Amino acid sequence: MAAHLKKRAYEEFSHVIQEEIKPPKKLKLARKPSPEEVLDLSTAKTPQAAVQLLLKFSNNLPDESGAVEGAVRHLLEFWYKEKESYVRSKIAQLLGRLAHTPGFAAAALVDDLTSLLQAEDSHQVRAQLLDSLLQIGRGLPLHQDLHRKLVAIAQQFLADTYHLVRSKCLELIGCLGTAGVAGKGDLAVERILADASHDQDPRVRTSALQAMLTLHQRGLKLSLGGYQQSCAALTDDYEGVRLAAVKLIWVYSQLYPETMIPVPSSNEELRLVDDGFAKICNMVNDLTMTVRAEAAGLLGSLHRVSARFLEQTLDKKLMSHLRRKRTAHERAKEMYARGEWSTGKKWGDDAPKEELDTDSISLIDSGACGAFVHGLEDEFLEVRSASVDSLCELASNNPTFAQQSLDFLVDMFNDEIEGVRLNSIRSLRKICRHVVLREDQLDTVLGALDDASKPIREALHELLCSCQQLSKACLNSTIHAMLRNLSKYPSDRLSIWRCMQQVGSHHADLVATLTPELLCAHPYFDATEPDMDDPAYIAILILVFNAAVSCPTLQPMFPEHTLRHYDYLRDSLTELVPQLKLEGHRSLMMSPERQRRPSLDDHGSFLQHILSRLGALPNMQHTAAVGLLQMTIRDLERVGSLEPQLAATAACTAMYLHCHMLFRKALSDQLWAMPAALGAVQCATVRASVRQMLELTHQMEQLFLGLSSEEVGCVLQMRLKAHTLQLLVDLRGRQAGAKGTKTSSQLCELYLQRVTEVQSYLNSKKVQADPFTQALMAEMSMLESSKASLIAKYLLPLIQGHIPPAMEIGNCVRQARADIVEPSGESDNVQRFTAGLALAIDVDATLDNVTQAQDVLIQLKFPDGQTQLTSVRPADIHRLGPLRHRVLTQVYLSHQQWTEPCHVELGMVLPYSGGDQEDEEEGGAASNVIPLCKPVKVYILPTPTKR
Repeated sequence: MAAHLKKRAYEEFSHVIQEEIKPPKKLKLARKPSPEEVLDLSTAKTPQAAVQLLLKFSNNLPDESGAVEGAVRHLLEFWYKEKESYVRSKIAQLLGRLAHTPGFAAAALVDDLTSLLQAEDSHQVRAQLLDSLLQIGRGLPLHQDLHRKLVAIAQQFLADTYHLVRSKCLELIGCLGTAGVAGKGDLAVERILADASHDQDPRVRTSALQAMLTLHQRGLKLSLGGYQQSCAALTDDYEGVRLAAVKLIWVYSQLYPETMIPVPSSNEELRLVDDGFAKICNMVNDLTMTVRAEAAGLLGSLHRVSARFLEQTLDKKLMSHLRRKRTAHERAKEMYARGEWSTGKKWGDDAPKEELDTDSISLIDSGACGAFVHGLEDEFLEVRSASVDSLCELASNNPTFAQQSLDFLVDMFNDEIEGVRLNSIRSLRKICRHVVLREDQLDTVLGALDDASKPIREALHELLCSCQQLSKACLNSTIHAMLRNLSKYPSDRLSIWRCMQQVGSHHADLVATLTPELLCAHPYFDATEPDMDDPAYIAILILVFNAAVSCPTLQPMFPEHTLRHYDYLRDSLTELVPQLKLEGHRSLMMSPERQRRPSLDDHGSFLQHILSRLGALPNMQHTAAVGLLQMTIRDLERVGSLEPQLAATAACTAMYLHCHMLFRKALSDQLWAMPAALGAVQCATVRASVRQMLELTHQMEQLFLGLSSEEVGCVLQMRLKAHTLQLLVDLRGRQAGAKGTKTSSQLCELYLQRVTEVQSYLNSKKVQADPFTQALMAEMSMLESSKASLIAKYLLPLIQGHIPPAMEIGNCVRQARADIVEPSGESDNVQRFTAGLALAIDVDATLDNVTQAQDVLIQLKFPDGQTQLTSVRPADIHRLGPLRHRVLTQVYLSHQQWTEPCHVELGMVLPYSGGDQEDEEEGGAASNVIPLCKPVKVYILPTPTKR
């Protein structure tokens, strides 16, 4: 039995399975058909088949002038044979598109299209032919004779019965017309468009007004005669006509603002900008939302309007029937002077007269009355937002109007739409230099601090930074509201601290009256020393210290512990706490040498002194060179921490020196002196150094902006040395019996490809290569990827005989980095969630010097070694300035049940496609990322599911 089992096991393990070799798949390259083959309309038996062929041809238009001429000739020949109008319409569209081909004589096609237009009976085809002529005219902007010819053709078809033909004619006249055209009666272009604005079809009237706008956009000044037609079009029944008329009135108000125009039913005259402003205000009450939003948005750009018209837009109390209200004494005096007292003998002799004289007519149109009030109370957010923008723009140029509009902007803080609230807060901040908030208005502003939206709260903090407080009570209410906001939303502490800094510096005298109460200072009794970990206490200290800069009387009020806390905050929050000269404080008792802070020049000279020590590096032994590199890297890190302006230069130089040190350590390893069969264990050490070199070179290339071509060339050549070591280690490991995913020839081919890429970069930028790269490029033609052993024998002595040169980096280098504000990583509160479900973590971070902010990822590292990468939505990235963005988003994490809470590291990373690892087999996809900041820790605990 045992023998049988042994035989059976031997048979199973010695059984050989032979798989059939499948033939390789052959790729069939599909040839793209030529336009002549697609446009063979002679094969089309029906009009539907012809349309299908034309659609295929439209997707494969020719790009050579010779092929276009043949296609145009073929289309024109087929035109005369085709009887269906929709097929001819498609042909006319294709002719217009083919006319845009570079090198094709489009002007020669105009005569053919004109003859086709004259002989055409279909209205649809006529409209398409006119559109094609318009496209040709736009493509030839310098051919004025051609434009006049096209405009004359358009005039001939203005009497067409189809509205689309007339609309296309008007569009062509507006796009190509000039001051005068040759035609019937030698009519001016504006006269033609003005006559067309009275057309019976509303679509044609819209096209006429749009054509007038097009003339203005082309730089042709419109005559004043079209203003009355535009005003008459405001009462049109069609929405498009009213919308175009509003825009035209705005244009005339900008072109002729001081022109006096008569008022109907009156002997008075008004400035055109005032009359146009009133007309546009009247359209804020239009029936359609589009017209109301456009009118509300155009009001803000009319800066020359009179003050009385501006003030009327904020008052809904209109005079009765537009009559001027007079007091009872004025009416009695007037009747006494005229002797028109009622005798009582005639019935109704004291009744009000229906005929009004010119003095009883208000010159202000009813539309200007309460226009902004109606716009701010509109049911659509587009109208409300446009009204807020216009109100802010007008108020920023008129301090009196800004004070009057303050109540309306503050009321918009309670709008139901977050975007409108945010817009009103930012608008009030823009005009806050003209206004001072009253106590009731300040209560409304402070009440909005309870908003659940973080952007709203931060915008309010910025508003309070710029506002001027009216009294001590207002400042006291502001401080306590900010402290309540801090206790309710601890994540807002940095924004609140910045607000306290600005409030303290702008209201030093008011802060001085509240300092004893804020610091709980008593002239006779010592109070309990507050906790320095309390964010509210830190906010109060920031407020008081910034007020003490311009108010020296505050310093004697400080308790003893406040002076100690000043030293702590001055070191930890340097950008928020100013430099103070406190009398009797230990900072004044220091020697002048200790009080003097090193300047930028001192740090710069120290940096140059550090780099000057590297001159003797090529002639030093391995141990001494590594020691010098370690000391230099440590000094560079210290310089970067002391001087922010030199931090990027010091960090980049330190990374390059770190690569230099790793390169020296890898070359001095005992691996190269051992036989290939005995060096398999030592390969792991060198491979780790090489991998670290590759990561550092990618970080230098991706993180730092402003590197010159020579500096980037040094980085690429250092990476090439790392690739050389990687190739030698991989070839030695395969000789020792290690299994790999790529053959030796494939590794050599990949290495030679990388050498070619570096060579092409150096040649294109005209960068001088170092000795190693020069020697390698000189022998490139002799190296073959199939001879791996020969390449290894050539590269090993070559790389051992060349030491990387030093690299000098300019001070204009900037480093990409991220600053995570939330989560802070300092909280010990455990965030619990059900295992298997998701936990949302709010992330608030600032990105600096990142060119592609949308490429930044959020990385989560779990205690079990798992890594999660999450992309950021583009809507969550807000631009703060050039190369500066803010990320406000939520990241979701999930995990199985844990026995105890642990920390999860959250950081911002930047991905790159290096391809240095072999198919990323060791690090995975998460290895090709560059950290932008130090990760913060989040304390979480997945709890078991409750059943």
